Amino acid sequence: MSRLGFALSGLLAAFRSEPSFRLQVLAACAAIITALWLRPPVVWLALVVVMSALVLAAELVNTALEHALDGLHSERAGFVRIAKDCAAASVLVLSLAAVAVYLLMLFEMYFA
Repeated sequence: MSRLGFALSGLLAAFRSEPSFRLQVLAACAAIITALWLRPPVVWLALVVVMSALVLAAELVNTALEHALDGLHSERAGFVRIAKDCAAASVLVLSLAAVAVYLLMLFEMYFA
């Protein structure tokens, strides 16, 4: 299987097994589609696309880390909980930053 095939397999696995990834994909699609509809300056559109991709990438890393840690250390060890919580927090931080970028875009378009 090619490297692209592995990557696509990972995307499909995450989409099938992770409700949070499906929600993030839906949110990213909604953000990009509404941004296209609003027709912001291209730099804002690029920022929305990049932030959406970063959130999805962080969600994929979070999913990979959770599966790896659960497979290697199935009991509830403190270091496993901390690692998984920190990975989830990285998704939250990027998600909040993505929302901030989107709100700043709207602010500039309609109030500046």
